[in-house]
Amino acid sequence: MTLKAVNHALSSSSAPRYAGLRVTILGMARQGLAIARFFIEAGAQVTLSDLRTAEQLVTARVGLERFADAHAPQGAEQPVVRFVLGGHPLSLLAQTDLLCLSGGVSPAIPIVRAAVAAGIPLSNDGQLTLRHCPAPVLGITGSAGKTTTTTLIGLMLEAAGFTVHIGGNIGEPLLDRLATVRPGDKVVMELSSFQLELFDRSPAIAAITNITPNHLDRHPSMSHYAAAKANILRFQEPGGACVLSADDSYTGPWLRDGRCQIAKGAGQGAVYFPLQGTRLGFSLAGEVEAGAFLAGGARSPGRASLVPDPAGVLVWRRPGLPDVEVCRARDVRLRGRHNLANVLAAICVAGAAGANTAAMTQTATSFGGVEHRLEIVRQRAGVLWVNDSIATAPERTVAALRSFSEPIILLAGGRDKNLPWDGCAAVIYERARGVVLFGEAAGLIAGALARYERLAAASRPGAPVMRPQTISCADLPEAVAAAARLARPGEVALLSPGGTSFDAYEDFAARGRHFRALVEALP
Repeated sequence: MTLKAVNHALSSSSAPRYAGLRVTILGMARQGLAIARFFIEAGAQVTLSDLRTAEQLVTARVGLERFADAHAPQGAEQPVVRFVLGGHPLSLLAQTDLLCLSGGVSPAIPIVRAAVAAGIPLSNDGQLTLRHCPAPVLGITGSAGKTTTTTLIGLMLEAAGFTVHIGGNIGEPLLDRLATVRPGDKVVMELSSFQLELFDRSPAIAAITNITPNHLDRHPSMSHYAAAKANILRFQEPGGACVLSADDSYTGPWLRDGRCQIAKGAGQGAVYFPLQGTRLGFSLAGEVEAGAFLAGGARSPGRASLVPDPAGVLVWRRPGLPDVEVCRARDVRLRGRHNLANVLAAICVAGAAGANTAAMTQTATSFGGVEHRLEIVRQRAGVLWVNDSIATAPERTVAALRSFSEPIILLAGGRDKNLPWDGCAAVIYERARGVVLFGEAAGLIAGALARYERLAAASRPGAPVMRPQTISCADLPEAVAAAARLARPGEVALLSPGGTSFDAYEDFAARGRHFRALVEALP
């Protein structure tokens, strides 16, 4: 198939027909398998390549073969799907019209670079969903909070009476469910920087919760990472909406100036483009021209009149309309100031998509959170055990530590993503009475704590430095046992690792489930 034909098929807004298209998919994880099913149903010839061996992928391979057999055209003389396992040989490109990447596959690997040099188009499940979804997509990304925000938006729209489909980087890929989507439905899609790297179009309504250091083991610089996130806005058309944090050091200036600007960095040239969608901001620090914000008091119909209220209220503001109180901050069930920001972002997106205030209020005051995100596991001997396994960056550990007023026993570790730990170390000293370290990053975190102690001692000669009791363990089971011995009644035992799970687990959810099981098994 010619490049022109491939691009025409990919740009089609009607039901896709890819008969004869030779599609190679790198990675047989959740997203790669969804891409394979999509193209098999559309009549393409599909090749899946994975670094893992056939023995490691028996279940996925057999399941896909059965799916392919069920969808094979009558009289087909060759298999609809084939597998090349144990590596990504460059020879695959000789029989490839389109190369698709599963989420964990970097565009920097040799076969992808060779495909780009040869003019072979790249795609992924998120991009295909945007191209072929029959309803407008609401896209959410960010370094932290995107799953909670995505879930809140879906619940607000459901409460407002819409049929809602949630997916992308959360739950099951939407690509598997496009046939169930109707034009009037609401499609809410969480998007990672890995997915956004390849995007050449943007959702009609797009939100960035924040941009802070993350995935710098994959992205060569913060500029490269921020530019990937910015793709959620880059291709928007007038008539859409872009939702940005007014408080974030990256997105705040974009919101204010109406343009995205990112300085050049390693692997990334300078980025500049105007924002085409209607700008909606959200802020915990002050009012915004349009969007949602935390006000310092209950509001009367007059915008300037405030009744003092230390709890504050969440306000939804639309141009030309009266401000609307959604709820008091103290009535939001989710813990932590960062979760107030997530609720504000959700109000903006859901409001732009047609949700009413009553639906926003109902959701904000009833939603208790997503599992593995400050999830309460149990109360044992006066100690509250909390699962925040989603915290795969130090910034998220900081947010978790600041969500509790009680003394904390922090369980931290896992695999580092080449992220800075010094700022987190300062908050650990401020908020934690004890620290239990585990996994590959244990030594790295211990080093950051030691550096902070030396700096604190040097800045305040003679003043005592309240050092949290620190224990190093080989793995999570040892860490839970150590935390159980260390914690006292009235304290919080908090798993908020700050590192990924890949030194010991398939993903953060598997780590969180193991933590729950370990805690529930404590006598």
